[in-house]
Amino acid sequence: MDNIFITPEHELLREQVARFIAREVEPFAAKWEEDGCVPRDVLRRMGEAGFFGLMYESEFGGSEADALTNLVFAEALSQSTFGGFIITVLVHTDMASPHLFHAGNAAQKARYMPDVIAGKTITAVGITEPGAGSDVAGMRMTAKRDGDHWVLNGTKMFITNGVHANLYFVAAKTGTARHDVSMFIVEKGTPGFTVGRALHKTGWLSSDTAELIFDNVRIPAENLLGEEGKGFYSVMKNFQTERIALAAMAVGHCTRALQMTLDYVRQRQAFGATLWDKQTIRQRIAMLDAKTRAARQFMYHCAWSVTQKRDIVQEVSMLKALTGELVNEVLQTCQQFHGGMGFIRETAIERLWRDARVLGIGGGATEVMLEEVAKRY
Repeated sequence: MDNIFITPEHELLREQVARFIAREVEPFAAKWEEDGCVPRDVLRRMGEAGFFGLMYESEFGGSEADALTNLVFAEALSQSTFGGFIITVLVHTDMASPHLFHAGNAAQKARYMPDVIAGKTITAVGITEPGAGSDVAGMRMTAKRDGDHWVLNGTKMFITNGVHANLYFVAAKTGTARHDVSMFIVEKGTPGFTVGRALHKTGWLSSDTAELIFDNVRIPAENLLGEEGKGFYSVMKNFQTERIALAAMAVGHCTRALQMTLDYVRQRQAFGATLWDKQTIRQRIAMLDAKTRAARQFMYHCAWSVTQKRDIVQEVSMLKALTGELVNEVLQTCQQFHGGMGFIRETAIERLWRDARVLGIGGGATEVMLEEVAKRY
């Protein structure tokens, strides 16, 4: 499964992540599924291990690594069978905190980045609304300037880390033009800012997901993140990092599920032989493995292209659509080959099957991604 982009340093990072998952996650994460969240002390230990600042500035505790290193981390993390844990981390590292990294000024970074990297402050990003998912420009939440403050009003929906985050990067309309969107920093506990409700999902059970309500939330003017009216373009830029991370999650799930299924069919007896002895089963696994390996190479090519400063919106949109559909094909087949055990709630393959479904929806539904591809021909 190696490729030309992997270095010895990448392999070391992969091993470190694998050891952390084996020691700190897999033995305990079933309880987290019941609790609906990942314990904050586990996330702090990830920060202490250096996992939360791979691409960020060394002056704040980061490693200043590149997009390929970040992808290695995301893929290694996705070898866990607990998708809720994975997405809790990836939202913090690849979907929320990059807004601060890319658009934050010196004072904002100095104030927040050290604790973000250390895992003491967990972040969330508020973009999606009840009536505007992938249509970022269609959001209705507003932010109006009032002297030395901004006043935020509106609702956000499906916000991962929404219940237990400490710091939120929130998008709101600041003018009448369709793309007149700005980003703001909102701290937990700000008056008027509340969690409307925790949402109960089919999968990602250890990930806290929430509706957020902003009722005349007053924040200091210096909490504007980046330029006023330029937030739409900031969101679009960060979508590329987010979608590569979600692709890594999908590929990681495919790889783990295929290995688990290969192990299972080699020992499962049926009609006087193992399932592996059935031609249709081993050929189906071989084809899905081929598709997964091809998708993985494409994913690494996209991350490498980021390091070359290329415009790869079309390629990343292809990648997100491809891997979001592939992971559902792989997991449905792997679950089928596990027979009745694949439908038992406590089994890893059933959990992966549930968790995989959202990867064709979240971060840009497959149909939206394909439109992004098509309009660039």
